[in-house]
Amino acid sequence: MTTVQSRSKASLMMQAVRPFSFSASVVPVLVGAMFALAYFEGEILWYLFPVILIASILLHAGTNLVSEYFDLKKGVDKKETFGSSKVLVEELLSPKTVLRAGYISFALGFLLGMILVYVHGLPILYLGLIGIAGGIFYTGKPIGYKYIAMGDILVFFLMGPFMVVGTFFSLTGVFDWNVAIVSLPIGFLVTAILNANNIRDIKHDTEAKVKTFATILGINAAKKEYYFLVFGAYLSVIIMVLTGLLHFWTLLIIISLPVALKNIKDISIAEVNNPEAVAMMDIRTAQLHMQFGLLLTIGLVLTAIL
Repeated sequence: MTTVQSRSKASLMMQAVRPFSFSASVVPVLVGAMFALAYFEGEILWYLFPVILIASILLHAGTNLVSEYFDLKKGVDKKETFGSSKVLVEELLSPKTVLRAGYISFALGFLLGMILVYVHGLPILYLGLIGIAGGIFYTGKPIGYKYIAMGDILVFFLMGPFMVVGTFFSLTGVFDWNVAIVSLPIGFLVTAILNANNIRDIKHDTEAKVKTFATILGINAAKKEYYFLVFGAYLSVIIMVLTGLLHFWTLLIIISLPVALKNIKDISIAEVNNPEAVAMMDIRTAQLHMQFGLLLTIGLVLTAIL
């Protein structure tokens, strides 16, 4: 049996990075790219697609690693809490090692992004710097907007419209408001991931003096936020189909509705003093986000080819 002592630093770093969460950065890139495929009539620079995808994952990895460090320092992550990779609370890696790896990941993402800057100029540089700042200051000083109840709003923007529109612009060189509208369901569901995390962590976040929508509004209001975000994702696509912004193929997202309904049913029983009951809801919501996003992507591909 593999022991902690026998594990390599690379293996532990992979645990700290939490690659299972990368769907949150992959899905918006796919949606932005496939919307371009389906609806953009000009030249699409497909050779930039892997650059965009890898850079997005690197920035996400950097965010996870930096968050791991600052959550420990803030007292948010402890052995008895949920959500972290446990590499720091169990002293499997040193905090400085994890923080350094996070900054290296951001640097690599920035360097890749310079390819996009070379092609499109300063607008992409500004977008990239906003993305990096959003990742670092999610938990990093002097802002740490996760801790001051700004996480839901900024995660919605940065991992929804910002990434989808940024991908579309990087591939086409064009800004289109329709892309921002199409990105809304992706923003809803990625915010639902954070919301599920915050519902589970109300007790521990309160003890750590961390403010989130869930700790401020209370668990009942936080549950309603979850319902709104999940149902809002489906309703927004239906409205876009009815208004002609999206093709009916994108209604493939309905296939994932049973998963959404199961999540809503299970989170409805959440209690402040029993976080174990919803310990996996953030991961399950991330899985819903991935399923929904892939189905939307398939719908856009079918729109393009049929």
